Amino acid sequence: MSDDDVRVTALCGSLRDGSHTRTALERALAAAEGAGASTELLDLRGYELPVFDADRDREDAGDAATLAARVRDADTVLLGSPMYHGSYSSPLKTALDYCGFDEFEDTTVGLLAVSGGAFPVTALEHMRSVCRALNAWEIPHEAAIPNAGDAFDGGEFVDPKLATRVETLGRRAVQYATIEPDPDSFESDQNVGAEGK
Repeated sequence: MSDDDVRVTALCGSLRDGSHTRTALERALAAAEGAGASTELLDLRGYELPVFDADRDREDAGDAATLAARVRDADTVLLGSPMYHGSYSSPLKTALDYCGFDEFEDTTVGLLAVSGGAFPVTALEHMRSVCRALNAWEIPHEAAIPNAGDAFDGGEFVDPKLATRVETLGRRAVQYATIEPDPDSFESDQNVGAEGK
């Protein structure tokens, strides 16, 4: 597969109109496009996703089946979220609950988290745990954007080093899209909820 065949899809876990998470993901996708990939931003504001219920089939849960199919078609998935209460957002959690091994196993995943205060380390850790449970391959480079209110001015990064960090994530999304994944994690053996209800 050449870089021109790579498809990078970003899943934005923020519903805010002026979302810094969405702005950062768009910057990462632009870098991926610059590296030769085709890209898509899945903006959860445009999807009807009821709270996950394991007794309801995905096809009967609003736009869940459509969202899962778009994630499944990606070679690399970028997960982006604001940090809420030390973790990632509930819209992203709901979207991921409607996905499973079919969407993420052996798929390259990049992580991006944004916070209004200090580094969003725990949000990144929690997203990383989900990726391990789904046997995804996580890009070692991840993007953390602290103090997001001061990090942007007119939709542009104030700090060029921060912009480089996010752009690097986009380029790595293309570079590692076809990497041979590691053996399954021990967590995935117990992940009975990942069958894609």
